Amino acid sequence: MTDRTNGQMRGPIQVTERTFEREVLQPAVPVLVDFWASWCPSCRALAPALDEVSREEADRLKVVKIDVDRDPVLADRYGVDGLPTLILFQHGREVGRVVGALPKHALLAHFGKHLIPVSAA
Repeated sequence: MTDRTNGQMRGPIQVTERTFEREVLQPAVPVLVDFWASWCPSCRALAPALDEVSREEADRLKVVKIDVDRDPVLADRYGVDGLPTLILFQHGREVGRVVGALPKHALLAHFGKHLIPVSAA
């Protein structure tokens, strides 16, 4: 699993019920939550696209992962009944959701309107 190292985003970080509020509900940037499981083939297929989005959009979007087998309470709380489920949170509220693996361009098209615009230099 990738994580934050030396202030640089290297990929999605794993979130648990204990860290959910801090990592998902409190950040100023939108947070894309990947509800996944290790046994899910579609979840494994989606992982490379999420890794890319996490690295390439780190200034506009935070990407986190929740293992539904380790944290079923969170999956139940958010009505996750298919995997992978991606939920976008902004200011602590759900603003978008998609179920199933999508390629990177489709993820960005689906959630793009909620991303923070990049400042022109």
